[in-house]
Amino acid sequence: MNTIDHLPNSLLVQYSELMQNCIRPISDGSNLSFKNKEINGRRYWYLYISVGSTRREHYLGEETTQLLDQIDDEKALWESETDDRNLRQRLVNMLIGGGMTSVGKDEGKVISLLERNGVFLAGAALVGTFAFRAYANMLGVSWASDIGTQDIDIAADNHYSLALPRTRSPIHLGQLILDSGMGFVEVPALNRKQPSTSFKIRGRELIVDVLSPMRGRETSRPVHLADFGTYASPLRDLDYLLQDIQPAVLLYGHGIMVNVPAPGRFAIHKCVISQKRPAAFAAKALKDRSQAEQVFRVLLEDRPSDIALAYEAAKAQGDAFIKSFETGLELLDPKLADAVSATVSPMSPE
Repeated sequence: MNTIDHLPNSLLVQYSELMQNCIRPISDGSNLSFKNKEINGRRYWYLYISVGSTRREHYLGEETTQLLDQIDDEKALWESETDDRNLRQRLVNMLIGGGMTSVGKDEGKVISLLERNGVFLAGAALVGTFAFRAYANMLGVSWASDIGTQDIDIAADNHYSLALPRTRSPIHLGQLILDSGMGFVEVPALNRKQPSTSFKIRGRELIVDVLSPMRGRETSRPVHLADFGTYASPLRDLDYLLQDIQPAVLLYGHGIMVNVPAPGRFAIHKCVISQKRPAAFAAKALKDRSQAEQVFRVLLEDRPSDIALAYEAAKAQGDAFIKSFETGLELLDPKLADAVSATVSPMSPE
């Protein structure tokens, strides 16, 4: 296969600086506006939030000095953060110019919308191709092969108290996507009586899939995610990824702060699911193995303990999970597979 190029350390320093600047969300007020209405001689204030083609009205209250001060403070905050936005934009441009992996316009718009509305603060994570692309910048490499799709896979769970703070009310993730103004529609479930868990732009390949771990017996029944006000497709062993998520910044706009699974778990999980795909999805299984192989190569060189720790955690998923991993691993480059096996063998039971 082609070589994985390691990027200069100076880019990793700049990426770390961008990460630090992205920890605190920035509002530029671009989709917010304050309006007042005169009703029976009294003035009442409203906040309007625009999401794509949709504008929502939020009542703030009757005009008082305190309310006007709060509105002025918010507008001043938008102005004061101009320098921070410019710094982040410069860093994003420098990193892309230096060879780091960026995000396409449409995908960036969707993921940025989710970030601004607290989806990742509430504990959701990107899995699949966009997690793989995030690892390139996290690990300071340029992937040899970026076999993937435009699918944006958002994974979340009702069962874990994740490291990042949760928002106070449901986010209504699906409605955010439908209201984005990008032309998304719901993809009907195979069982028309069940709610949709996927969204697609008409005439385009871009799809957003909402996923959640499958527990108990095998089922295709969508899982209701209370914190996100939507439904998700159940996927076996997805909990293994969501038990260890890490922050990452995608290079688009001012930078998008997201969550992704730990890279070692991602590579192991890719080996597993490559063995569970039906024959009709052989191309996706090939993509799974390609991504697993590339992540393993970088971790073996720079962070071998990540693989060992991920394997130790994998044993809690049961014997079938470990067997699928070992079978998938055997289909990778033999020298690489031997190196991964040697890395995890000290942690295996005798």
